[in-house]
Formats: sequence, structure tokens, C-alpha cells
Amino acid sequence: MPDLVPFIAGLPKAELHVHHVGSASPRIVAELAARHPDSPVPTDPEALADFFTFRDFAHFIEVYLSVVDLIRDAEDVRLLTYEVARDMARQNIRYAELTITPYSSTSRGIPDAAFVEAIEDARVAAEADLGVRLRWCFDIPGEAGLAAAAETERIALSLRPEGLVSFGLGGPEIGVPRPQFAPYFERAIAAGLHSVPHAGETTGPQTIWDSLTDLRAERIGHGTSATQDPKLLAHLAEHRIPLEVAPTSNIATRAVATLEEHPLKQMVEAGCLVTINSDDPPMFGTDLNSEYAIAARLLDLDAQGVADLAKNAVEVSFMEAADKKKLAAEIDSYTEAALRQ
Repeated sequence: MPDLVPFIAGLPKAELHVHHVGSASPRIVAELAARHPDSPVPTDPEALADFFTFRDFAHFIEVYLSVVDLIRDAEDVRLLTYEVARDMARQNIRYAELTITPYSSTSRGIPDAAFVEAIEDARVAAEADLGVRLRWCFDIPGEAGLAAAAETERIALSLRPEGLVSFGLGGPEIGVPRPQFAPYFERAIAAGLHSVPHAGETTGPQTIWDSLTDLRAERIGHGTSATQDPKLLAHLAEHRIPLEVAPTSNIATRAVATLEEHPLKQMVEAGCLVTINSDDPPMFGTDLNSEYAIAARLLDLDAQGVADLAKNAVEVSFMEAADKKKLAAEIDSYTEAALRQ
């Protein structure tokens, strides 16, 4: 839909499912790799395209963690965070809830207080310099087990950065049952954080049910297998539990075979509330603008339909009500002006 590309590029947007390290641009990854030559990550930005070609989800996690290993001190953390915001600003992303995995950095020797200070310093600077408001989802790397859950909870609740709004669970789903994390989510929710686990990306609908029942999920990350269970789809639609959909990510990790087979249209036709996201954009050779263009094609949307998708993300974000109203009005004004042309 080439006629929608300029419209999407200028559209004010919010993004709700995008990872911190996974948003490192090839330029930044190459720079970090050059600083840490013991890493297997290529220092040539062009070679990163081959490096970021994944055989399956397990291989994606392996590559992802090799990039995590490049983040070795608070200066690296601050640089990465600010540069992610710079890339978002270029796409007219006004607000983003960035999924951050503190355990991946603190377990590699970065002091927790220094880590939190680095992301907060970048957050404040990004809003002042770039007009991008960042908020944090601290997520548990599920493959690291309950020790990682305890550490993530401790950092979230004891240091409680100002930008922190939610508590998540990522990493592989196979062999990582959701119910075991229930106590950590209960304490995070009691402390005022929102529950936003990944679920049903590489496993079946039961993982989504477990996330709703045991983790009290308010939004579901991915949820691609929801369409296998009509009862689950109806439940998600009835209770307006949003799905954070990232089409290119699902293809890159082999969670879905082709874009034509992606369940996005089934989700929407079932009445589910969906948002469009980029997940780990440079690793998947995409960005949020590209994901909106894909969604427009899969759903056969016009400009107004794309704008409505953008407003979904605003509606189900964890922004303050006044900020939601302001950004929704900005989307409406932009769309009305574009349609008059």
C-alpha cells in the first residue's frame, strides 16, 4: 500500500511491545561489538543482517543473548537507551513502553542502582531532547527461572524507577510454565505495577489462559495461538484484553510460517483489541512504520483504519488519562488534515 506509506510515516504513534536490547540499531550493535572484541557479534553493520537471520525461536534467543553480552557497563546502558529513543523519534513514536530485562545486565556485573540510574537518565534526556516519552516494563527472562524472577521483583520494587509502569515475562515459552511466576506477579501488582506477560507465541492457547488466570495479565504479548481456541478468543474480545501483535517478529522467529498465515485478521474479526508493535525491530529488519504497513495490507485498511489502530495503542497504554487524550487528539488532527489533502 504505497499510498499509505507517507501517511504512516507521519502518524503520531505509541508502541507497547518493544524490547530494550532488541531495539539496538546495527550501528550501535557494531559499535558495542568493536568495544568488546571477545564477542561473536560482527562489527560490520552489513554482516549483522546475516547474523540476525534466525533458524527458529531458540536460535533467536541465542543471538539475542549474544547482543545482551555487549551491554557491560552503565555507559553502554545509557547509550543504548537514548539511541533507541532517537530511532523512535524518527518514526514519530511519541510514547513507548520499553521492555527491559534488568537481570540480564545485573547478572553480568552491572550494579542494579547504576543500571536504573542509566535508563532513567536516558529517559529524561529523550523526552527533553527528542519529544519521546519512555516508560519501562521490567520483565523476567523466563529461561533463567525463579532466581531471575526474584531479582527482577527486587529491583523493580526496591529501586522503583520513576518510569516503571509494568511487570512482564519474556524469553522461551516451551518448558517455562507461567504459573510458577504467580507469586512474583502478585507482589508486583500489589505494588501498583501492571501485568503484561508474553504468552502463546511459540506455545498453544493454554499458556495464554495461564497468563490470564495465574499472572492476572492485563495485556498479552503476541498471543498468536489464541486463534486456535474460539473460547479464548471470545474471552479476550469480551473482556477487551489487548493483544500486542508483532507480525514480522512472528515470521522471523518461525512462530508463524508466512505473513499470509498470520492470525492478525482472525483476531480482529473475532472482535479482539489489537495493537501493532515491532518487538525487536533491527534484529528483524523492520520498524514500527513497516509493521503498520503490513497490518494495513493484512486487514485491508485505509488511512482512517490505520489511525484507529494507532489509537488502540494509546487507549490500552499505561499513560495518564490526560496524556492519552492529548495523543489521541493529535492522531485525529493529523488524520483529518491528511484526508483533506
